[in-house]
Amino acid sequence: MTVINLAVPSPALKTPTSAIRLGDYSNAPQVSSGTVSKQIPTAIVYCEANFSAIDGKTANGLVRQSEKYQILSVIDSQKAGQDSGFVLDKKPNSIPIVRSLADALMHAGDVPDYFIFGIAPSSGMLSTHERALVLEAIGFGMNIVNGLHEFLNDDPEFVAASTSNGVELIDVRKPRDKKDLHQFSDRIAEVTCPRIAVLGTDCAIGKRTTATILTSALNDRGLKAVLVGTGQTGLMQGARYGVALDAVPSQFCSGEMEAAVVKAFEGEDPDIIVVEGQGALSHPAYSTSSFILRGSRPQAVILQHAPRRAHRCDFEQMAMPTPASEINLIEVFGDTKVIGLTINHENMTGDDVDKAITLFETELGVPVTDALTKPSERLVQMVFAAFPDLERKLIATTQ
Repeated sequence: MTVINLAVPSPALKTPTSAIRLGDYSNAPQVSSGTVSKQIPTAIVYCEANFSAIDGKTANGLVRQSEKYQILSVIDSQKAGQDSGFVLDKKPNSIPIVRSLADALMHAGDVPDYFIFGIAPSSGMLSTHERALVLEAIGFGMNIVNGLHEFLNDDPEFVAASTSNGVELIDVRKPRDKKDLHQFSDRIAEVTCPRIAVLGTDCAIGKRTTATILTSALNDRGLKAVLVGTGQTGLMQGARYGVALDAVPSQFCSGEMEAAVVKAFEGEDPDIIVVEGQGALSHPAYSTSSFILRGSRPQAVILQHAPRRAHRCDFEQMAMPTPASEINLIEVFGDTKVIGLTINHENMTGDDVDKAITLFETELGVPVTDALTKPSERLVQMVFAAFPDLERKLIATTQ
């Protein structure tokens, strides 16, 4: 194992990797977390006191799936010593949780290529301690991946540190200049393949995870499915198409959403496009779901719901909506159809999930599943039931 002097940050230990533009992942390598590969950059993920929790959704997502980075460890002193996959899903993945940056470096045996800030607090800002930690990581020669609303490239202290250490600051949420942003043009009408949006009844409820599993399952069945990301975590995971929608000026949100879907359609000629949702259409604190519905014009929606969540994230006085009320709102606002419900099983046993599935299928009249604990084929069948031509196409190509 390489000995690393942790007492004094070294000058540039490596040159920065090639620049990455927001939403441009056309050259992203293909690999999942936990798979050893020398072809993709290595990374450690910071998620102090939040791993497996709601505000740790960026770290949670990267541990579950990452095409862009080889995740070596997660920093969270409260869960140090545990396997991150077991903590999240009771499925070990050999990505350990460590106590500190020093421990992460010692475990890596060398300086990783990237330090990823894996917390998504509602403030979207760095604390004083976190600023110091990011600067320390820069000092060791690590490129920084930042998904916050606070842009490191706009901060003179971070810019100076990155320049002197020869590393790159990647602000995933930072939009392009206004002159390069799109307004809605109705080019979405040119997208002839089915489009499905995965929306939810709250933020941080599993929309991205379900969208990722659905896309993978459709591809495994032999269809060509493309995921369009709409948040920082999906883009960090390696989504080739998408935009961090909550950082785009509202005048351009529908147009940027439309442009991402059109680009995916033109670039991939897919059988189906899956659009990651954000927030909730009924949530007064977030407007991103409305822009997703307006910009991508999905013909179908899968709704994600957490039956045991009593109130909205960060809003204890705000009760969760019922799936029925959210479905009605989505269908009226978006002129679309909700084709299924997926369960977030937080605070639920397996028996609880089974009972919830039965209850909601009876109440709502749509298929219901849990994307993480039930076979992914159930998601595929939701899609085939709504778009039978896709199943017929698949059968025809295999005969």
